[in-house]
Amino acid sequence: QVQLVESGGGLVQAGGSLRLSCAASGRTFSSYNMGWFRQAPGKEREFVAAIRWTGVTTYYADSVKGRFTISGDFAKNTVYLQMNSLRPEDTAVYYCAADSTRRTMTTNSNDYDYWGQGTQVTVSS
Repeated sequence: QVQLVESGGGLVQAGGSLRLSCAASGRTFSSYNMGWFRQAPGKEREFVAAIRWTGVTTYYADSVKGRFTISGDFAKNTVYLQMNSLRPEDTAVYYCAADSTRRTMTTNSNDYDYWGQGTQVTVSS
C-alpha cells in the first residue's frame, strides 16, 4: 500500500514563499514519476509540476515556471515543491501524486495511481 502525506501548506502574503513536502512510503519509488497538482474552489484539478524519481528530469506548468521548483530527496522518499513569488491565483489545495507505470512523465491526473490527502495553500493579496 502506497501512502503519500503532504505538509507545508498555509497562509502567505503575495510575493511570499512556501515549501510543500510529500513523504512517500509503502513501496520502492525508484521508477516512479512524482507530481504535484492543485485544485482551486470551483475549478478542475490542474497539473503543477512533476519529477522523474530516478533522475533530475522535471516538468512544469507554464503558470508556475520560473517560480516553483520541484525536487526530491530519494534517500528520504520525499518530494518537495518550493513555491516562490506566490500570487493570489496560486491559492488552492495542493496534492502530491505518484505514477507507478509510465516511463515518461505525464501531466494527466488520470495517469497517477496514488494521491495524498492535500494541503491548503492560501495567498492573500
